[in-house]
Amino acid sequence: MIHSMTGYAVKTREFPGGSLHLELKSVNSRFLDLHFRVADELRPHELAVREKISARVGRGKVECRLDFSLTQGVRQSLNQELLFTLQALEAQVRAVLPEAQPLPVSDVLRWPGMFGDEGVDFTGLGPVVQALADEVLEEFAASRAREGEKLAAVIQDRGKQMRAVVAQVEPLIPAAQAAFTAKLKQRLEDALGAADDSRVLQEVALFAARIDVDEELSRLKTHLDELDRILLAGGAVGRRLDFLMQELNREANTLGSKAAVTEVTQAALELKLLIEQMREQVQNLE
Repeated sequence: MIHSMTGYAVKTREFPGGSLHLELKSVNSRFLDLHFRVADELRPHELAVREKISARVGRGKVECRLDFSLTQGVRQSLNQELLFTLQALEAQVRAVLPEAQPLPVSDVLRWPGMFGDEGVDFTGLGPVVQALADEVLEEFAASRAREGEKLAAVIQDRGKQMRAVVAQVEPLIPAAQAAFTAKLKQRLEDALGAADDSRVLQEVALFAARIDVDEELSRLKTHLDELDRILLAGGAVGRRLDFLMQELNREANTLGSKAAVTEVTQAALELKLLIEQMREQVQNLE
């Protein structure tokens, strides 16, 4: 199975006293790049979630948001001791820095431990967090697989179009090259005045070697075979396909530079366009 680096999944799990919210989304990246936004109370569980993501995802910039919301009735009383401590600390700060902004009520209410013993036991939520992470990762992987299947189909289609271009132009090349070589030979004979002059034969032979594109066409077909093999094998194919796009582009460039007839030039341009379209899709694969 081929996975895209683009994916999204989100789930909420209810538990006594509140609910957990875990969201994963990813975009392209050369390597695995994890970014976490975790509620302070849930920080002890970040490492376990990070390890689960690293085990399932190979590449991509992944953003993980782990948050919680308390149900009504849990926030019944404030932690008076902590509240007085914050009040004293704020007074000390403002005594030295009178221009300092007062501590907002919203920040006070979000302060860890502000709701005292009646709050949620976040330390004991480890199994709940891990179970939620497993569910989200399954959905996340499925979304990346669906996107990867679509990208692979586009790449396969462009590969078929490249094969059609090669198959169309390949039979025309021998006759076209022969005609062009004969024209060159005639020009050299007219210039040098001797049809059997060794210089004429040497120049014609060298030119015929320079415009021979059989090797480039053969390599293009070999690379397209490798493209099909990689897509069929599946897995983490992004880097291998990216390298293969470079090889295909190199052969198309060489084909264009050695083109002696219009048909070959047009074929090279069409191949480069198809390769670029494939490269755009390959950049999204894990």
